[in-house]
Amino acid sequence: MKSPFFIVCLVVMLMSCKESKDNSTKEKEVERDTIEKEIEVKIPSNGRTDRDLSQIKFVEQEELIPFLKTYAKENPETIVDVETEFGTFTIELFPEPVLHRANFIRLAKLGYFDTTVFHRVDDDFVVQGGNSDRMSTHQFRGAVGDYLIPNESTPKYPHDYGMVSAAKYAEQNVSNASSPFEFFVVTKPNGAYHLDGDHTVFGKVIKGMNVVEKIDDLETDDSEWPLTNVGLDIKVVR
Repeated sequence: MKSPFFIVCLVVMLMSCKESKDNSTKEKEVERDTIEKEIEVKIPSNGRTDRDLSQIKFVEQEELIPFLKTYAKENPETIVDVETEFGTFTIELFPEPVLHRANFIRLAKLGYFDTTVFHRVDDDFVVQGGNSDRMSTHQFRGAVGDYLIPNESTPKYPHDYGMVSAAKYAEQNVSNASSPFEFFVVTKPNGAYHLDGDHTVFGKVIKGMNVVEKIDDLETDDSEWPLTNVGLDIKVVR
């Protein structure tokens, strides 16, 4: 029969082990929370630098229109340079699609596009950019907002060669609302007018279309994703 002293010692040892285990679990939880927080606000951009996203305003769908209209007034720029390894091409943004222009300028100034690539190339049809399979792109989207931009298409801006238009999510998108993150340049020589009305044209390439054509000639896989990633940096000029 065990002595009372032995039983007391055993209980104390068991309680001590439990306390140690609980403390270890709490330490791991604190460590995990810290790591998740760091990942949330520090994101590698093209593997070059850490980008702090904690100051970016997350925009809800309900506040999108007034937010972008205000942003448009405070950020009137209409010329951007798209820098790639093949050279630079220049886009002039149209003022009438107010929401699309403001959104594009905002993402450019935030540096979102610098984390992306030209992820779709359909030869002699379109070259599409603004997405990637990088975690940085995914987390940047999460920081910017979860919204769609209302269609602002107009007969004034058809899908001529060299026009810049907004991509859209096809599923359950009866209003033809635009993706806020992805855009494409028309490379079809005689235009892609069957896209009129379904997509919003918000700019045109005014210089460097030969650079776009070099990207348009890239070899792709079966999903039209280039076999070699072509990154892009968008700089707001004026």
